Amino acid sequence: MPARAPALLAAPAAGATPLWLTNARLLDGTGAAPRAGAAVLVRDGRIAAIGGAGEQPPLGASTVDLEGRTLMPGLIDAHAHVLAKLPAPAEGTEPLLPGTAAHVVAGYLREALRRGVTTLRDVGSYGATVVEARQAMRLGAFRGPRLLTCGRIISATSPGGRFFDGMYREADGADDVRRAVREQLRGGADFVKLMTTGARTVELEDPDPAQMTPAEVATAVEEAHRLGYRVAAHAEGLAGTELAVAAGIDTIEHGMYLNQRPDLLERMAEQGQVLVPTLSCFYGVAGLDEPGGHAPPTWSALLVDLAKHNLEQAGHTLTAAHAAGVPIALGHDWNPFYNSARELERMVAHGLPARDALVAATATGAAALGLDELGTVEPGKLADLLVVDGDPLSDPGVLGRRERIWLVIQLGEAVAGSALEAAP
Repeated sequence: MPARAPALLAAPAAGATPLWLTNARLLDGTGAAPRAGAAVLVRDGRIAAIGGAGEQPPLGASTVDLEGRTLMPGLIDAHAHVLAKLPAPAEGTEPLLPGTAAHVVAGYLREALRRGVTTLRDVGSYGATVVEARQAMRLGAFRGPRLLTCGRIISATSPGGRFFDGMYREADGADDVRRAVREQLRGGADFVKLMTTGARTVELEDPDPAQMTPAEVATAVEEAHRLGYRVAAHAEGLAGTELAVAAGIDTIEHGMYLNQRPDLLERMAEQGQVLVPTLSCFYGVAGLDEPGGHAPPTWSALLVDLAKHNLEQAGHTLTAAHAAGVPIALGHDWNPFYNSARELERMVAHGLPARDALVAATATGAAALGLDELGTVEPGKLADLLVVDGDPLSDPGVLGRRERIWLVIQLGEAVAGSALEAAP
């Protein structure tokens, strides 16, 4: 990630007071076993040292006794659509005003941070709301997660461009694709996203054939990588997924049929390409997202049936990718976007060991985004930390219970959590 990446420039000021976080049960995000009785020193927004709870706090540090709670890296969601779906006003009521959605998005970003999500990668939203929200956070208007955006998704001219008007930048031919990449970086994008296949949420799009040509994909990857930016690929059908893997795209989004191509999984593992499985979007389209797992589907019957099939395939791919050694990052890909912990719980339910799911939500998420200074609790890393009142290893669902998010620390500053909301 370039040093001048917009998401890094927009980071808030580091906490002014050193913190001595003691009596912690430390899950460092590397996949190592938890360490009881740990203490972590945070200074100038970074993790300065890791010691034991019996050690004396450094001079000038403020001591926070975690009383055995779990200390871990903040959650990283590698696949979010940072937008707000507002209900249509009832007839006779006040129509929605143009700026209302942006205020709702800001509220959702605050809620994401409150739930322990300290970094979000926006992989497609409408208009300029995301970059405006990022700028507002830079100016101190509100606190939210570190926010990366791709700007417009680069797509061939396609039916999806009609359905997602304002989310796509349609481009045809290598020269136009190169121009589209440059336009996104000009607008403040942190990475580039391509539609190598169509979308399963559009009836008129068939995800099976590749949507872009090999020359178009290669040009986009060449231009982004030349300038120091990473590339994500929406990849559903196998032809487009194979094209994305062959082109060296950094993250493969969805990729639910990869279980049918062990050779591609092996190649991804060799090349270090990250899979972002996005189980929750299949739950949502299939109408399985509500408590109890059933709700009247709001999508067309064709897409509901496809989502159920894709969920089955995605589960197979999750376990096959894990067995093949493919890096896996968490991506919720559903609304409200702040509910990232639901995806972690589903990854475990579909066969990913809890320890590896936690790594997917922290260290591998950081690697997928190119943010090497995040994702683990190690000296020198940025102090985006989460304190949980419970054990996410034995009960991953604890991360989805808002009241159990005891403290959220952003760059060494305690910014959210039930500990800050307790009555005086």
